Amino acid sequence: MGVLNVTPDSFSDGGRFLDTGRAVEHAARMQEEGAAIIDVGGESTRPGAAPVATEEELRRVIPVVEALARRITAVISVDTSRPEVMRAAAAAGAGFINDVRALSVRGALAAAAATRCAVCLAHMQGEPATMQRNPRYTDVVSEVRAYLLERVQACRRAGLAEDRIVIDPGFGFGKTLQHNLALLRAVPQLARSGVPVLVGLSRKSVVAGLTGRPPAERLPGSLALATIAALNGAAVIRAHDVAATVDALKVVAAVQRSPRVD
Repeated sequence: MGVLNVTPDSFSDGGRFLDTGRAVEHAARMQEEGAAIIDVGGESTRPGAAPVATEEELRRVIPVVEALARRITAVISVDTSRPEVMRAAAAAGAGFINDVRALSVRGALAAAAATRCAVCLAHMQGEPATMQRNPRYTDVVSEVRAYLLERVQACRRAGLAEDRIVIDPGFGFGKTLQHNLALLRAVPQLARSGVPVLVGLSRKSVVAGLTGRPPAERLPGSLALATIAALNGAAVIRAHDVAATVDALKVVAAVQRSPRVD
């Protein structure tokens, strides 16, 4: 999953793709580099981010989705929690809804179920503006797992087929460095639930916590985390640096496929 933020304030690439033409060209390049999904976001959910109006999110996202639907064959994802944006994006050509609030906003579950889109249900403690101030858990793995499986059941009750659902432990969304590392180690446990797991660690603060690097210098750390996630059973890797990440995942796939030699 390649990241395409059409926002002025995202932590890594904010402001780079506000122009629809530049956004489409970047998405096309990520598809050429191997992205199977392009994730379009019109509202930053970085720590400390303020919400934007629904009308502004629609203004940023829908023209890009419409243009991408005419240009690329990769699945178009919309990174949103708002039912209005979900419906409009699906009508414009999106096939995937990536929601950091796991369809918990009023009306979001019904809106997603009414589309033909697949959905990703992410865990977040708190809201972006405050989520990193003092995140606390008794047992982060069991609490995140229980929440995600409850949201999966809510989706099933709403009529979403099981093959339309993906879960995301929400790295960096109300988690300390140690919480994030515990969840990364627990990806096999999450994957055993039978629901595909999406992992988004690209350029995030967990890399800074481990390496001290600013966002522009976090590629090596991001690749290491993507490799660990894939080896642990993650089905989807969300990344800013698609070409390098695809190369890393090709190596993982080759190792996993290689026959045992006695």
